[in-house]
Amino acid sequence: MAMTIHCDIVSAEEEIFSGLVEMLVATGEMGELGVGYGHAPLLTSLVPGPVRVVTQSGDEEVYYVSGGFLEVQPGVVSILADTAIRAGDVDEAAAEDARKEAEQALANQSGDFDYGRASAQLAEAAAQLATLRKLKNRAGRG
Repeated sequence: MAMTIHCDIVSAEEEIFSGLVEMLVATGEMGELGVGYGHAPLLTSLVPGPVRVVTQSGDEEVYYVSGGFLEVQPGVVSILADTAIRAGDVDEAAAEDARKEAEQALANQSGDFDYGRASAQLAEAAAQLATLRKLKNRAGRG
């Protein structure tokens, strides 16, 4: 049996996952990082994107987080996310519409244009779409 670590993924609204995992892969400020049993203590901020979890049974689950923090303590890894949803629950059409709207806003800047907000919306929509692509690739549909 593989060595496991307890994992909690929590958003501002609800706990989205709690259980034993063999591995967790998330995207931090410096890039992707993997956490498994015996990982050194760590605290890092997360950027919008997918979080992959390999459960104790060997199944892989994919979640989307819009940012937050990842903390590793002996025997426990926690993700405290602004927003966390199962990748299968991400609305692909809404994410694509949000991406297009943000790109148009960046292209057609007006006097009261908020570049930071439009840029953040574009990054979040792109991260949601990337999460969906990863989920589809895992299922062999992409």
